[in-house]
Amino acid sequence: MRLYIIRHADPDYPNDTITGPGHLEAKALAQRLKREGIERIYSSPVPRALHTMEYTAKLMNLEPVIEPWMAELGGWHVDGADGQLKAAWNVDGEIVRESEPFPQRNNWCESGPFVNQDFAARYDQLKANSDHFLASLGYVRDGGRYRIEQPNQQKIAIFCHLGFGLTWLSHLLEIPVPSMWVGFWKAPSSVTTILMDERTDQWAVPRCLGLGDTSHLFGSELPTSSQGIMANFD
Repeated sequence: MRLYIIRHADPDYPNDTITGPGHLEAKALAQRLKREGIERIYSSPVPRALHTMEYTAKLMNLEPVIEPWMAELGGWHVDGADGQLKAAWNVDGEIVRESEPFPQRNNWCESGPFVNQDFAARYDQLKANSDHFLASLGYVRDGGRYRIEQPNQQKIAIFCHLGFGLTWLSHLLEIPVPSMWVGFWKAPSSVTTILMDERTDQWAVPRCLGLGDTSHLFGSELPTSSQGIMANFD
């Protein structure tokens, strides 16, 4: 099974939709996903994800499944290096990597800007939702790997968000959450491909084949939006 974890197209946050350029991104993305042979679609209920997804659903005549747990993370905030409150996935790397030992998978919310917040409970809920979702697709979490209950060769598109996507990947790939947040970024409409790597008929382990791919934009001669990253993107 392959999961295509897609960040929504260029966002118009004030109006909770996507911009004019974002619609062009979504159209190019739909053509790319058609070539990939997507067989199922899941989406966050947030309009900017829905409006991105609709192009692919219509082009491929697929009925999307709306998953509330795939919405952007709400209430995940930290103090930035400038003293301003910001989304946790935009935490300043200089804070996270100021001194060793760096945050680990099981203790990341016990130090730095993550202390005295309910991140542990929120992350546990995301992990539980992820495990339930993958179990419904035939893969049951057992420790750090997945027991194959029902072989699944489908290609599945998931339309979601930057913060949610990075945080979900941290669970799938066993990467400490802050390391995922400060070490990786996904452009609007980008595609991250996760293969359920099956070396035996009993176990599967998620493997990232590509993170934040925007080749559909280059193919359509569209620029890559820098929304969600600092101004020195160029």
